[in-house]
Amino acid sequence: MRHLMTVGLCALATAFAAAAPANAADRAIRLTVDAGKPGATIDRHLFGQFAEQLGHGIYGGIWVGKDSAIPNTRGIRNDVVAALKAIKVPNVRWPGGCYADSYHWRDGIGPERTTRVNTAWGNVVDSNAFGTDEFMDFAQQVGAEAYISLNVGSGSVAEAQDWMEYMTADQPTTLAKLRAANGHPAPYRVAMMGIGNESWDCGGLMTPDEYTAELRRYARFVGSYNAKEPSLKIAVGPGTDDTAWTEAVMKTWKERHGWSFDIQGLSLHSYTIYDGWPPHMPSTNFDESAYAHVIKETLKMGPLIDKQSAVMDKYDPQKKIALVVDEWGAWLAPTPGTNPAFLMQQNSQRDAILAALNINIFARHADRVRMANIAQMINVLQAMILTDGPKMVLTPTYDVFKMYVPFQDATFIPVSYDAGSYVHGDTTLPRLDAIAARGKDGKLWLSLTNLDPNHPLDVDAAALGFKATSANGQTLSAPKVDSVNTFDHPRTVSPKPISGTLKNGAIVLTLPPASVTVVSLQP
Repeated sequence: MRHLMTVGLCALATAFAAAAPANAADRAIRLTVDAGKPGATIDRHLFGQFAEQLGHGIYGGIWVGKDSAIPNTRGIRNDVVAALKAIKVPNVRWPGGCYADSYHWRDGIGPERTTRVNTAWGNVVDSNAFGTDEFMDFAQQVGAEAYISLNVGSGSVAEAQDWMEYMTADQPTTLAKLRAANGHPAPYRVAMMGIGNESWDCGGLMTPDEYTAELRRYARFVGSYNAKEPSLKIAVGPGTDDTAWTEAVMKTWKERHGWSFDIQGLSLHSYTIYDGWPPHMPSTNFDESAYAHVIKETLKMGPLIDKQSAVMDKYDPQKKIALVVDEWGAWLAPTPGTNPAFLMQQNSQRDAILAALNINIFARHADRVRMANIAQMINVLQAMILTDGPKMVLTPTYDVFKMYVPFQDATFIPVSYDAGSYVHGDTTLPRLDAIAARGKDGKLWLSLTNLDPNHPLDVDAAALGFKATSANGQTLSAPKVDSVNTFDHPRTVSPKPISGTLKNGAIVLTLPPASVTVVSLQP
């Protein structure tokens, strides 16, 4: 049975309007949700996380050591684990990033660890106290799958084989016995395996042909040693809108894949960086112009995915290969007073808007984009969590991920609407961004993002073929678009309950300025 819901969205008139406002119905942005045309599954792995051996992302963020006064389980922070479990983290990518292609796994196992200089990030000493067994323990505590990035740049096929055998072998091999001696007799599950990282740059400055030669070797000889739990193999993909790299990898797959060589994913890296490199847009105390420019930049993710997907479709029309956006998010200027190589930045309401927009883009491309990892999870770039010693604070981006939990493994439902326009100076943005899905709970869920930082949106939701009597959920807004959560004021930005009421046969909601709202329709 076809269900239609028509939603009218109207903007409040500004206080400076010269003429009386038109009738609200005439100003309505009409949004139609066609529940009779379900689309692809919004894979839960779109909400993946990324933890690199970088700055305070691991040390102080996840790992405090078994002897720390900070409450921990086997050295892993209890407060961080609890927060991540609450957003149902599906997978965590580790150990990098650029760090992955200089990481040698044997440095981080057993009672005696090899101390190294982290040449990828700041030339600081890495004790390797947090290694393979600690990462797997962390992932299991959170309830997340392990996404391991192999060292292709400075490693070898043999080293990668040994690492996978150490982690996954379910027979009594020498490396499986070593794993048992280190405290874990049972094999680990490595759900995803990344074959290098940014091999076109920090991962080896390879050409597409050089990489595809390496890819064939690694994909042929490296994999899970547990036949019951194979690892998905994800190739390095592009980091710009240039399609040459995607062409090379997909052509190689098309011509060569079979019993001895195959991949299941192609990565894509794309950060929101406005006005050139190095990133210098401030994460706090920015004006409306900076807000508008950064949001406009992040919306380029949609056309980027379209362009790379078109190449993938040429070689893989059945969409067997997933596009894996395993690095995305805002890359802004480092927080003043911090080590710039540690990539620490604050996280504002603007970042919440940015996160929602990207998730919505991934959901619209759910037939091809089946995994994504925001960069990064804790204390680095667009983080979920910030820590300082025993203190922890959740960011607005964290709240977006928590509000979107019902969209994990939900069925995408198409929406159509005239988004209207928010205009600031030379920048024009859609005023509204919206997606809908049928959750695993059977409910119809709506995400409505008001991009306008100045004016609320009155939402008039009239359901056709669906007897909605109310809408309940949460809205995330802030006193200002650059508002942040701090250790002294941890919930300046936090979700508030929102309810729609039935009025004249329609559900009425008001969306605050620059807000993210997620509601379910109640019959």
